[in-house]
Amino acid sequence: MHHPHMNDESCGRGPAGPRGESGRHGFKMPFGMPMPGHGFGGPGMRARRGDIRAAVLRLLSEQPMHGYQMIQEVSARSGGAWSPSAGSVYPTLQLLADEGLIVAEETAGKKVFSLTDAGVAAVAETADQPAPWEDAAQSDGPNAGYRESVGKLMHAVFQIGKSGSTAQTAAAIEVLDETRKKLYAILAEG
Repeated sequence: MHHPHMNDESCGRGPAGPRGESGRHGFKMPFGMPMPGHGFGGPGMRARRGDIRAAVLRLLSEQPMHGYQMIQEVSARSGGAWSPSAGSVYPTLQLLADEGLIVAEETAGKKVFSLTDAGVAAVAETADQPAPWEDAAQSDGPNAGYRESVGKLMHAVFQIGKSGSTAQTAAAIEVLDETRKKLYAILAEG
């Protein structure tokens, strides 16, 4: 079914959209949909400002990670309710390094961050508090389950788009096409 506001280019079948939204493997997002790490669901879907600091420290208390891995972890752990942007994560990493709470080490061409002793102590001070992504995942709105489900779906879609084989991608396209038809059928009932 052709959507009147989406042309072939905006559906990922032509050149990248106006913002150049094309993945490493040619995977393109439909016009208007966020790329991973750019949030989902509009206003009210992001955690409070400052929580990225606590999230980074909490993640690094589990294991060393690189920045993109942290973005993926927060998104997955919040059920897609909170996908911090690189523009919030990397400055936070720099700030935490400046404060002596984390250190970076070059590993396989990527900066991998880990906690210093001072960072471990900072995490211990907040150990009794819920993780920031838990706060972001909880919502009182009537569509909370819907948003969580969409977030989980998008995570799987991105993973197949990024690293799926040709056969996996073809199978995923069939599932997505069928799902889209069923969703439009739900709207038609209303």
